[in-house]
Amino acid sequence: MPRYALLRHTGAPDDPSGCHVDLLLEDGDSCRTWRLSTVPQLNEEAQPAVPLPAHRRVWLEPRSAAVSGNRGWAERIHAGSYSGVLPKAADADVTLQFEGDLQGCLNIAAGHCCLSNP
Repeated sequence: MPRYALLRHTGAPDDPSGCHVDLLLEDGDSCRTWRLSTVPQLNEEAQPAVPLPAHRRVWLEPRSAAVSGNRGWAERIHAGSYSGVLPKAADADVTLQFEGDLQGCLNIAAGHCCLSNP
């Protein structure tokens, strides 16, 4: 099964809040990635999900390390696997079933992300 991970990313020069969460979904040789304000919680209100450039799959492994290009520090804080089909189009709505640290149905649509009961 493909994997997901959430990273706590601090010190990113383009992040005025100083800390955000990167949501990574394994997609072949890389990971589709979105910037979230916080870790999605089951049945909470949807939060903005900003698409980011693809991340390397190495971030799916347990690690805490400097981000290349002097872009802060990232630490994997949650991980697991997902089922469902990741759409080919990067801007298409995403609906996947999470298993692992986070469990539930992940939805990314219209620039927002939420985690709900299956």
